[in-house]
Amino acid sequence: MIVDVNILLVRDNHVLLGRRHNTGFEDGSLHVPAGHLEGGESLLTAILREAWEELGIQIDPGHPRLVHVMHHKARGGRLSFFFEVTAWMGEVTNREPHKCKSLRWYPLAELPDRIIPYTRDALLAYMRGAPLSFNGWSEGSR
Repeated sequence: MIVDVNILLVRDNHVLLGRRHNTGFEDGSLHVPAGHLEGGESLLTAILREAWEELGIQIDPGHPRLVHVMHHKARGGRLSFFFEVTAWMGEVTNREPHKCKSLRWYPLAELPDRIIPYTRDALLAYMRGAPLSFNGWSEGSR
């Protein structure tokens, strides 16, 4: 099973979303900065690596807060961990323009329409304080 980490970079009740581009999955849709766990890597190491690789920011290892876990069926099934990050060092920049057309802050209370469905569900669960959700599974297969 693929495990991924998702960064909910939150500032003044806004979340950072990137427009996917040239990835072959949901291109044109918005998503939070994210990536897959690499071999031998912890969730925390993955968060810190992805923040640097995608955004050019450094995060204090004691700061990311696990706020949601989702088991979803996208692309054959994944376990996704969503971490809230509200403080970082450096200026947020798009370091992967070949995969991310643009980065923009969006109000959490007014999420745009074109967000990857499981990402939207995770953001809504985060705002409700729900720690776990499922997406794409029938009731009997959870």
